[in-house]
Amino acid sequence: MPAVLDLWKKTSALPLGDRVFSIAFSRKAPYFASIRPRFTVIEPHRAELVIRDRRRVHNHIGSVHAIALCNGLEAAMGALAESSIPRGQRWIPQGMEVTYTARASSDITCIAETDPEQWLADAGEGYHLPVRVRGVRTDGTVVVEGEIRLWVTARR
Repeated sequence: MPAVLDLWKKTSALPLGDRVFSIAFSRKAPYFASIRPRFTVIEPHRAELVIRDRRRVHNHIGSVHAIALCNGLEAAMGALAESSIPRGQRWIPQGMEVTYTARASSDITCIAETDPEQWLADAGEGYHLPVRVRGVRTDGTVVVEGEIRLWVTARR
C-alpha cells in the first residue's frame, strides 16, 4: 500500500486523525500549510480536502483567493497521485489549467479525480496523465475547475 494511503488509513481512524494527517502532509510539502488543508477523503483515484473560509486565505473582495484555491487543488492532486501511482513509478506536475466559475464565498472542498486505467500506461518512455480537479462551495456550486497535468515515469 502506498505510504500516503497507509498513513491516511491509520490516522483517519483516530479521533482528530484527519487533522493529524493534514498536518503531517503539510510538513512534507510546507507551502500547503499556508491554506491549512483538512483532508476528508484519500483513496486511489480520488482525494478531497477542505479550505476553510477565513481571512488568512482571502483576496481583496473577501472571498477565497484564486491562488489558495490552486494550492488546495494541487494538494488534493498530490494525495491522489501518491495513493494511485503504481509501484516503481514517479510523478511530477507539469502544468495546471483552471477556470474560475463562481465566487469562492464559503469553505471550499477541493477534489482531485482520475480513472484507474489512466495509470496503466507504460512508464518506460513516460506519459502524460491529466488529473481532473475542482473546488466546490458548501452550497454545491463549483467555483474552480480544470486539470493538472502530470508527467509519469519509471522510478530510477
